[in-house]
Amino acid sequence: MPTLPPNLDYEHDARRRGARIVVGLDEVGRGPWAGPVVACAVHLIGPAPDGLDDSKKLSAARREALVPFLAACCEIGFGEASVEEIDILNIRQATHLAMRRAVAALPAPPCHILIDGNDKPGWVACAHDLIVGGDARSLSVAAASVLAKSRRDQGMVALAQQFPGYGWESNAGYGTATHRAGLLQHGVTQHHRRTFAPIRKMLCVEA
Repeated sequence: MPTLPPNLDYEHDARRRGARIVVGLDEVGRGPWAGPVVACAVHLIGPAPDGLDDSKKLSAARREALVPFLAACCEIGFGEASVEEIDILNIRQATHLAMRRAVAALPAPPCHILIDGNDKPGWVACAHDLIVGGDARSLSVAAASVLAKSRRDQGMVALAQQFPGYGWESNAGYGTATHRAGLLQHGVTQHHRRTFAPIRKMLCVEA
């Protein structure tokens, strides 16, 4: 049975409860061995483009095609947490930091936040909904998902130019066979998350 595409039910419900600025919030990059975690906050101010969906369901070409249309119909805030912050704080807290920075980057503070997942960041003080699978259910969260994924992927492609051999242009820092082979051949870079088990184990062997 095919699943329904994301819609505006959560946004409409929040507005019925008096929220003027309803923002979707999502992140990408919790699992990779390298690179930052990136969050995006989106306030839809116009009709969402056709075909908008959870970024995981879309090809890279389709995501990139949607970006200019989303820029035209959304107010957007991006936030990142660096590899250093991930290693100091842990990935969960670094993700929350990136989300806080994304919301702070919006032109105006939200009245209501639609947060993908079931993990409420401690800084969230306004009305909110935690939505498991929110990027497949809410158009605002889907937009945040696509924009965060596009931004992080572009950043990893840029890093791949500086650090070839790890396959970051295609694996975005995830632990693929190409990435593993690159680590064995070239070693650990400053863009690797040293507290993640595979990288930590490699550093212990090198020591």
